Amino acid sequence: MSLTVKILLGMAAGLAAGVLLKAVVDPGGDLYQVLVNGVFDAGGQLFIRSLTLLVVPLVLVSLVCGAAGLGASGHMGALGVKTLVLYLTTTAVAITLALVIALLVGPGKGVHMGEMQTYESAPAPSIKDTLIDIVPKNPVASMAEGKMLQIITFALLLGIAISRAGEHGVRLRRWFEDANEVLMVLINLLVRLAPLGVFCLIAKLFSTLGWEEIRKLIEYFFTVAAVLLLHVSVVYPSLLVLLGRVHPMMFFRKMREPMIVAFSTSSSGATIPVTMRTVEQRLGVSNNVTSFVVPLGATINMDGTAIMQGVATVFIAQFYGIDLTFVQCVTVILTATLASIGTAAVPSAGLVMLAMVLTQVGLPVEGIALIIGVDRLLDMMRTAVNVSGDATVAVVVARSEGQFDETVFNTRTEDLLADASETR
Repeated sequence: MSLTVKILLGMAAGLAAGVLLKAVVDPGGDLYQVLVNGVFDAGGQLFIRSLTLLVVPLVLVSLVCGAAGLGASGHMGALGVKTLVLYLTTTAVAITLALVIALLVGPGKGVHMGEMQTYESAPAPSIKDTLIDIVPKNPVASMAEGKMLQIITFALLLGIAISRAGEHGVRLRRWFEDANEVLMVLINLLVRLAPLGVFCLIAKLFSTLGWEEIRKLIEYFFTVAAVLLLHVSVVYPSLLVLLGRVHPMMFFRKMREPMIVAFSTSSSGATIPVTMRTVEQRLGVSNNVTSFVVPLGATINMDGTAIMQGVATVFIAQFYGIDLTFVQCVTVILTATLASIGTAAVPSAGLVMLAMVLTQVGLPVEGIALIIGVDRLLDMMRTAVNVSGDATVAVVVARSEGQFDETVFNTRTEDLLADASETR
């Protein structure tokens, strides 16, 4: 049984258990307290803690590896700059779009949950203080205190230095790559606990929330889905038409296979082989561009994840009865854009980065419990968006570098497959 099916079963079982407890068991009784505030709450909190424990090491190691790889590959020139600028720009546009639509829709307005009503957010720093605070005075202290923007800055600088340190840098880069592989294994191990964690979180959520709160959770789901659809149907086609000078319909027709694989696996990393084959053989992007842009995109291009983080931040703030200030919104955009560079290309890694964004704007990490029950379905959707974004940037960069075969792009997939068979 796949992890997706297990999580869906965990959601369904948790929903059924929560609704049954709410309808049958006395909220003031011992059984209710033991199950809801004891077993379910403990299980959910342990799962949340297992996600948050990875935030600092994952950001540091992933970003160091990414920055070191950029420098060591020799692609820090025009191609690297174009790719990086496009990826960060689309991510910034994605989260800005998410924040604007979420603030207009207000999926979390008018609903509060028990103890959450008493929460008061920390005062938001000014833009000046936020910019100054990006540079750490003591990176070790920054990691101990969980100051993510400072960790990101230190990791990028360290990665660039490693790429320029010769043999010494090569040895240190190998250590970080080994550490990154170990962290990927650890994430996969913890994600295996997701069905049980989701069951506990959903069971507690639905045993304590009324139907109005449940309606708001559904509203959050469709808000994220709507922004994802808007981004993939407006932002990417605009880039393809204006910069790539190609037809978006042909692009998405040929990208069906990678997007379906991404949807089913919820992992940009697992989809890399399929994406690279499609981008090179069916979209007409040269191997030189494909081999650089697509793997890099699986690491730093997380538009779908950024959209989830933007909507989730607004939803959690509204659920707590907190009005986000302009400075906090700017901080969310900046943090999520930079954090996308360090988001691992594995299922549910976006939840780890969401903890960082919430911490940065003074919102409680516990708010993740509100949205984690529906996150698996959204994770599948946003991974498909991420993969299509990787291919979009590959086409645009290849066109600008003169390494794009428009004939291959405009040839139907069936004809390309037939030609390949004849060649063999």
